[in-house]
Amino acid sequence: MKQYTIDRLEEGFAVCEALDRSTVSIPLSLLPDNSREGDCLIVLEDGSFQLDDQATAARRAKLAKLQNSLFE
Repeated sequence: MKQYTIDRLEEGFAVCEALDRSTVSIPLSLLPDNSREGDCLIVLEDGSFQLDDQATAARRAKLAKLQNSLFE
């Protein structure tokens, strides 16, 4: 199963990073409507995309912890 993280949104595309650090541009029209920067995506068997809410929440918590440690 392929997974991506949305790095940024540009001109109708989401620039996404894979686990191996490679990047791919995906048309926003193929992503769930509520997709935003920092969200984690799963590519389903039929080629569609689904938000991975658990992975996104874990990633955001890890980043918040890192950010807090930098400013303490």
